[in-house]
Amino acid sequence: MSVALVVLAAALIAGICGFVVSASQSVAIDPRGTIERHPRVRRFLRERFDRDSRRGFVLTAAFGIVVAVALVLGALLDMVNGGSGLAELDDELAEWGSGHAGASTVHTLELVTALGSTPVVIAALTAAGVVAYLRHRDLEIPLLLAAVGIGQLVLVNVIKVVVDRERPGVMRLVEVHGPSFPSGHSCAAAACWAAVAFVLGHDAGRATRAVLAALAVVIAVAVATSRALLGVHWFTDIVAGVALGWGWFVLVLLAFRTRERTVSAPRAGR
Repeated sequence: MSVALVVLAAALIAGICGFVVSASQSVAIDPRGTIERHPRVRRFLRERFDRDSRRGFVLTAAFGIVVAVALVLGALLDMVNGGSGLAELDDELAEWGSGHAGASTVHTLELVTALGSTPVVIAALTAAGVVAYLRHRDLEIPLLLAAVGIGQLVLVNVIKVVVDRERPGVMRLVEVHGPSFPSGHSCAAAACWAAVAFVLGHDAGRATRAVLAALAVVIAVAVATSRALLGVHWFTDIVAGVALGWGWFVLVLLAFRTRERTVSAPRAGR
């Protein structure tokens, strides 16, 4: 199987999963009624997810997201240090991609990986922000996109400096600089294209939102896979980058949407 086909297959599988999840109807969170039988748990969840309770909702959900992403990154670093789990694929994927990519494949992978580059994601965020602002005349949308783009860039570079992991010791098919963990292109593609899909599909129907979500997932996974197969990142680097990017996007989206609901809600006594 060629390197390009691997990237395409991974992206398509992820895109189909993203489309199915986005298009599906909401599922029952507590099908057996366990929460209903525990009044204290029910009251805690109701207070935490009350739309009028900005502080409780944001702090609880944000804490959960931060912990989840931190656990993922910590687990990946433990795998790297121990050479176990996903880290067992690091050397194999880097060597396989570096050794099987011909000139035409490298050119294709360069085009794919560019979708996670800083100039491209900035252009995409800017274009989406302009379109959304002209449609809604709401400054919150450009601010959300700016928070996603700037935030993910800062997070990635801070973590890179702290971890300071070396790049794969294989023939690199494109020029790179700096530490390896996490993958900056993967993080940017995951966070920024998800933000673009959300903004463009905000007022669209379910089918359109599902297609946009699927495309965002396809781009993120394609970019991440291309980074590993170009020999510039370990597999664990790209997993960390995607997890960090999606986690940051959800965190920013949560903060902005909660702020919007709080501001628009009628104040007591009015």
